[in-house]
Amino acid sequence: MTPSWQSELADSFTDPVALLRFLGLATDNFDPIAATSHFPFRVTKAYAERIRKGDLNDPLLRQVLPDIAEKLEAPGFNSDPVGDLSSVSHPGVLHKYQGRALLVTTGACAIHCRYCFRREFPYEGQQLVKSRELAALEGIGEDPSIQEVILSGGDPLVLSNQRLAGLVSSINRIPHVRRLRIHSRLPIVLPSRVDSELLALFGTARLRVVMVIHANHPHELDGPVAQAILAMTRLGMTVLNQSVLLRGINDSADSLVELSEKLFESGALPYYLHLLDRVTGTAHFEVPEGQARQLMDELRKQLPGYLVPKLVREIPGAPYKQPV
Repeated sequence: MTPSWQSELADSFTDPVALLRFLGLATDNFDPIAATSHFPFRVTKAYAERIRKGDLNDPLLRQVLPDIAEKLEAPGFNSDPVGDLSSVSHPGVLHKYQGRALLVTTGACAIHCRYCFRREFPYEGQQLVKSRELAALEGIGEDPSIQEVILSGGDPLVLSNQRLAGLVSSINRIPHVRRLRIHSRLPIVLPSRVDSELLALFGTARLRVVMVIHANHPHELDGPVAQAILAMTRLGMTVLNQSVLLRGINDSADSLVELSEKLFESGALPYYLHLLDRVTGTAHFEVPEGQARQLMDELRKQLPGYLVPKLVREIPGAPYKQPV
């Protein structure tokens, strides 16, 4: 019997030493307590299976393995790099851009990416627990300018189908909301999450549904991931991908070109390539802007325009993502 996505999620690696042993890598000089004392560790086994055994520099491993560099302070890096807290309109609701409201549905994720821009976010006071949901949705209902609701987190697809169904149904009843956007890494790191119940849930919504997935490297896209994306597109969902430009992981034209090609083969369109959001503990991932511009020039030479993601950065208080 095929395990459910919930059982797969529960069976994730939560100890970096266990992951290193699984990959045949030395653990002698690795202190898991020191490495994860501030930001915990989690990696699904579905994702770990795609990491090259015996390669400490594998681009997938580098995204999730704690590094002592996370403890180094760097100028310009802080706990709220994109101004989330200043855009809170109700607990659990960020109203940052015109016409859109974002629901911080949960603080939970299936994988803890070390560069995560919300690694310092105070979820306890801000996530959309059930007791805050009514006020949050009433606030959206009272603002006719909001045409799109975004489910974010954490990762909204960590929520059960029952919880998601109730939330989507409530949003569905707000007449001026036209689109539902979901930002999730689960179709990449736990593709079994895209099950028949989830597809049925989104397939019956009045709203136009957009799924924004998050793949950074072509090796993240295997057969089950492609099947999950294809299932969503067959339902009529728009599937877009956003990536973060990361030093030593995808900062080469070859990897970014291959990523765009593989995304399109799977049914997803490249959407954004983000410059790193400068959250505390992530300076070792940053790619200089000049190098990013050179990479974009190379992508434009090698790819048709519809496969070239938009290079952007997010600036607190700006009315939209800023093109670079």
